[in-house]
Amino acid sequence: MPLANSTSAASSRHWNRRSPRIIAALVVAALVGAFGLLADEVLEGDTLNFDLAILNWFRVPGDPTQMIGPTWLQEAVRDMTSLGSFSLLGLITIVVVVALLLQHKARTGWYLAACVVGGAILSTVLKDLFNRPRPDLPAVARVFTASFPSGHATESAVVFLTIGVLLAESTTERPLKAFYLGVAIFLTLLVGVTRIYLGVHYPTDVLAGWMLGTAWALICWAGMQFLKPAPPRRRRKTPI
Repeated sequence: MPLANSTSAASSRHWNRRSPRIIAALVVAALVGAFGLLADEVLEGDTLNFDLAILNWFRVPGDPTQMIGPTWLQEAVRDMTSLGSFSLLGLITIVVVVALLLQHKARTGWYLAACVVGGAILSTVLKDLFNRPRPDLPAVARVFTASFPSGHATESAVVFLTIGVLLAESTTERPLKAFYLGVAIFLTLLVGVTRIYLGVHYPTDVLAGWMLGTAWALICWAGMQFLKPAPPRRRRKTPI
């Protein structure tokens, strides 16, 4: 009986360690599948009516050249959307990587940098592949790339969610864990919504970016688990 109990306990601990990775893998598979379905609908033009309806909701009725809301709100949205820019996200990443290096966590720091660069490359390649034109609305922000998927939505999900998980795993306090993850999710959603508000992306561009960025962040999180030092093994007590 003691041997059976020991085996059962070891099996339970093994499952507890692996279960988050299994769940993450299932979520990634679901997100990638949803992205593929959405991309297919976008290529066929089946999402255009939905996209235009949402975009027009953020415009003054009868005058699509004007965004809804007071001037101060429009200016605030322009400021907030820069949180998802490559330059600002790159700066944030550099600061976090340097902080990790100073804490003698070089592997984690360089791994984080690789995750962010990988996400940017993935987003750029997919943009060139789909080559979807931007919404035909008056430009309120300068854009240089194709529309699908949204680079701001993708990269903000990669950077904020990965850093949020990294911070959450650095503490044992549940309120702090929830705070870090909540802020990461909030900033990711905020960037995407501002892209739609400004009219520089279709809603499906942003939705695809969220799917892609979240899937990539989960893959990066799973890989990050292998960088952690293995927990010390407990010595078995020898019977006297």
